[in-house]
Amino acid sequence: MAVKMTVLDNGPIKVEGEIEIFDANGQAIPAKATSFLCRCGASTKKPFCDGQHSKMGFQAAAQAVPESKE
Repeated sequence: MAVKMTVLDNGPIKVEGEIEIFDANGQAIPAKATSFLCRCGASTKKPFCDGQHSKMGFQAAAQAVPESKE
């Protein structure tokens, strides 16, 4: 199965499928078949979401920004 990533409204990125995640030191971080990656930066379980985005009022577009240079 291909990996599917969905940006959730004012929340994390939902990743479905088998993925490998590595920290800055190259250490593997165990991931589940469905993982939620933090976008707000407030999670205490980075790179995974712990729901802090709703407590801090995180807001971000879920749609692509056409003018983006990336």
